[in-house]
Parts: sequence; structure tokens; C-alpha cells
Amino acid sequence: MDQTDDASKWEIARLIPVSGIRNAEEQERRATSALLAVLHSVSEFGAAFTKPFGAPKGQLDTFIETPFELADERKVRPDGLIRVSRGKKEWIALVEVKTKTNELEKDQIEDYLDLAKEQGYNCVITISNQIAKIPGEHPVEVNKTKTRKVSLHHLSWSRVLTEAMLQKNLRGVADPDQAWILDELIRYMQHPNAGAVDFCDMGEEWVGVRDAVKDGTLRPTDKKAVEVAGKWEELVSFAALRLGRNIKADVQEVLSSKERNNISIRIGNIVDAMVKRGVMPGEIRIPNTVGDVSFVADLRARQIVASIKIQAPATGRHTTKINWLLRQLKSSSGDVRIDCWGVRSRTSMSDLLKNVRQKQSLLIPVDNRERGSLKVSISKPMGLKRSAGKKSFIDSVLNTTDQFYGDVVEHLKGWQPPAPKLSVEPTPMEAPVDEVQAVENVGGEKTENGETV
Repeated sequence: MDQTDDASKWEIARLIPVSGIRNAEEQERRATSALLAVLHSVSEFGAAFTKPFGAPKGQLDTFIETPFELADERKVRPDGLIRVSRGKKEWIALVEVKTKTNELEKDQIEDYLDLAKEQGYNCVITISNQIAKIPGEHPVEVNKTKTRKVSLHHLSWSRVLTEAMLQKNLRGVADPDQAWILDELIRYMQHPNAGAVDFCDMGEEWVGVRDAVKDGTLRPTDKKAVEVAGKWEELVSFAALRLGRNIKADVQEVLSSKERNNISIRIGNIVDAMVKRGVMPGEIRIPNTVGDVSFVADLRARQIVASIKIQAPATGRHTTKINWLLRQLKSSSGDVRIDCWGVRSRTSMSDLLKNVRQKQSLLIPVDNRERGSLKVSISKPMGLKRSAGKKSFIDSVLNTTDQFYGDVVEHLKGWQPPAPKLSVEPTPMEAPVDEVQAVENVGGEKTENGETV
């Protein structure tokens, strides 16, 4: 009997199974247990996970559903607890977990902050599918007095998955068995049953604000605009995470110091750009690339535009400089656009790559000015739907970002000036042997038989 067909239908035994999850409570319990168990088992991942929260290197132990009683006799049960021991010192964090669309609750978080303060613990870590608008910020606003002695941190499941993938593929895991365990956690988090979903909704106000921007009727004081701006900021953060997972690199959103320290400044800047220019801007930084990648959602033109700037070569003729860029984009789509600015010029020469390939002079600056900088960009139709999926706004942003990186960014290298040439002095010509002997004989002494010594 041939059992090949039967074997292809059999379910592979998994360390962390996704089958049998019946409700949200069980889903959260299994996700918590899986994550904390792997933090304990895979030493490199455990250290990388806890280090940003202030944990020292040491023995890492994890526990789930730890029961406590507050000073006022209220009973609380955090989803998990992480303890790192080093000598006589201990670092302890309480963990609260939500999956799918379940959101963190303010009262519950504040209870855990009170508990951590009473017990002398270091921090509270929350994990959910909510994405903080600014890295380091918490998506839930709690009483600030409760975080004076106990720090509060948040991770989205997207961030947890990204960190796990970076640890496995970029930083590495020395022990093969531990690497397999981490791979099982990654597989589990990527399964729909795990409840670790990606950013998938622009919010209820998306359609109204989108159309108001297009019609030019959006006002800076519109609270709906603030909500959509916040969603856009979450999407930019998620786009960086997602691209980082795909290319196995630590991709980060680019923010000014003021924006990073104050979320309201960042949101205000997005709203201002929507009202004045009809766009929502974003920027990400990818390691070892020629520059930061900017992408803009143009709500009036209904386009998503991704771009990167690159400094033009400082030497060579205009056509030589253009060909330097064209060689790097030899496999890129002809619909890629190139803009060229002359030194001290406010306007650029611009054309599609397919046209420039045929006629490089299209990018020569006005008045034959020296070329200063180049910008390479692509434009794609903007999806209109609020939820993730076909023809959605979210997917149009993510797909444009990924396509631009693969089609353009990964091929670009910055101009490197040629190494200075070594200046070699000509070697003096050697005199004939007889001349050398004659010189050596000058001033010599004569012997008795008349020979010079």
C-alpha cells in the first residue's frame, strides 16, 4: 500500500500548535505562554527582548498568569512575568497581552503599575496589535503619576515578530536547537490563529477626511483629521517593520527630535501637510542604503509616491554623470522618474527612466549648470478603501514601498571619488660600469708599480 498520499495530508507535529484555539482568552494565554517560553529558552532572543527595557544580562525566567493581591485587597492576575537574575540583583517586569482586535484597558494597566510599585518591580510591558504612533510611546494614555517609579513599555505583535526574525536571520542564534525553537515561534506568530495581526484599518474617519482633502475643505481644527493623521503615523511605523522583516534589516522611521519627543508635534505636522498640500508624508531609514526613503500619500492626485535622493558625482561630464546613474538602474522599470537639480537651482529637469535611456540630455540642467543632486521616484495609484485588502489604501502604501525598494533602492550606490594617484619621481639613470670605476679611482693612491688603489 502506497502511503505517500496519506502522508501529504498529515499534520506536522509542532512545538507550538495553532490548532484547538477556541476563544480569545485561550488565544491570549497560548500567545503569552509561547512568547515567554521562547524568551527563556533562546538566550540571545531573551537578552535582546529585555535589554531595551533596562534588564541586565543574567538568568532569565518567565511565568504566566501570576496571581497577586494589591494593598487594598484587590486581586489582579497579570498575563505574565519576566525575571532576570544576576547575582543578588533581580529585574522584574509584569506582562499584559492582547490579541486580534482586543485593545489594552487603561484601568487594567494602571492596576499593574500599582502592583509593580508595591512589589518593587521595574516595569510593565504590554503587547497587542495596537501600534504606537511614535516609537517609545504607549498607545494608552495612563495617569502619569503612576509611571514615576515604574516604567511602562509597549510592543506590537508586528514588532515582536520583526525582532524574532531579525534575531534569527541577522544577529543569529548560536545553538541549532534554540534556533529551531525561535523559528517555531516565528511560524506560530505568522499563523492567522495566533491572533498576531498586522496593521489593517485606517479608522472610521478615513473616507470623510480623504474626500475633504481632495475637495479642499479640510480645516486644521478638524478632530477627524487628527485621528487619520494618527493612523497614518501608525502605518508608517508598520511599513518600516514590514520592510525590515522582508529584507532582514533593522528599518526605522525617521523623525525629528521634536517629533520623537512629542507626538502632538508629529501629528500636527501631518495635519498641516494635509490641509496645505493635500499630502501625508513619511520617511524611513534602511541600513546601508544611499539615503532615506520618503513616501507621500497624495490625497488630491490619488497617488502614492516613493522617492530617494542621491548625490550626483562631483567630476565628469553631464552625460557621464547621467550614465553613472543609468547603469545602476539598468534593471529598473521604465516608469521610474528621475529628477535632476543644478547647483543653486530651485527647479529640476525631470523625465521617465525609459526616455532618459534614449536621450541623456533630458536631464542636463538649465544653463548647463553643474549637477547638484538627483532624485529617483515611482508613483502608483492610491487605494481608497480603509481596510487592508485588494484596492485598499494600506496595501497600496505597503506594496509601493516594497516595490520601490526592490526595483530601485537596493541597486543604488553612492558616488565614490577616485583614489588619489601616487606621484612617482623618475629614477636616476645608472652610470656605466667603467664610469663608476673611474669615479671610484679619482683621488686614489698609487702603489709602487704605478696602479691606483
